[in-house]
Amino acid sequence: MDDAVGRLTVLGSCGAWPEPGRACAGFLLSHQGFRVVLDLGYGAASRLFAHCPDRLPDAVVVTHEHPDHCADVSALGRAWHYTVQANAPGDPPRLPLHCTPGTVRRLEAMEPRPHPAELFDVHDLGEPADVGPFRLTTHPLPHHVPNFGVRLSAPGLTVAYTGDTGPSPLLADLARDADLVICDATLRTPPPEGEPRYLMTAAEAGHWAARAGARRLMLTHFWPGTDRAAAAAEAGTEFGGEVLIAEEDLIVAL
Repeated sequence: MDDAVGRLTVLGSCGAWPEPGRACAGFLLSHQGFRVVLDLGYGAASRLFAHCPDRLPDAVVVTHEHPDHCADVSALGRAWHYTVQANAPGDPPRLPLHCTPGTVRRLEAMEPRPHPAELFDVHDLGEPADVGPFRLTTHPLPHHVPNFGVRLSAPGLTVAYTGDTGPSPLLADLARDADLVICDATLRTPPPEGEPRYLMTAAEAGHWAARAGARRLMLTHFWPGTDRAAAAAEAGTEFGGEVLIAEEDLIVAL
């Protein structure tokens, strides 16, 4: 497909650890010739490289530091170092990375040399930023570690992505009128009443997509072994628009 046409490619759809033949969280958003990666967990880098055979992506956004969302950023950093920086004259270019401080610490622990700051141009995910043709804005959402839902808007196109999250009224703002909202659907059943909420069910994902007025909903971050068709049906009881299931290598036109 032409990179000038907006599209989303699923690199990974699992939470916690990847099922055989799958990968953990990862998406590639392409628009107007610009490519931005949203999370890159276990096993997602190889699919990224398969979908970007001509050049590496232009920017990376990581919602939080859990390794099922950021482990393969280290692999991308190695590829950047040995294929882009090694062949660049003068000061080696760094790949823009919008993330939490904890993400950088995780990357440093995996590979201190070269340091992530030498590979990546690191930006605080909590701050709005221009990312290629997109305006990036974020909302802090409830999770076990600091997690930001991200909203990427360009003229005529808005994509929202929750990362991992429990139910929150901020989800309605994050995904307001979005063309596509990519939403956590980890839990098969809600936990007992009164327990802290750091993840969601598919039905809850549908509820918040409906509250936001989003056009399409993509369910992701499935716990290994989840019946994905059943999850889509549950989301459809709350959301009247199109419900998509994140499947590795799925490409969605936007």
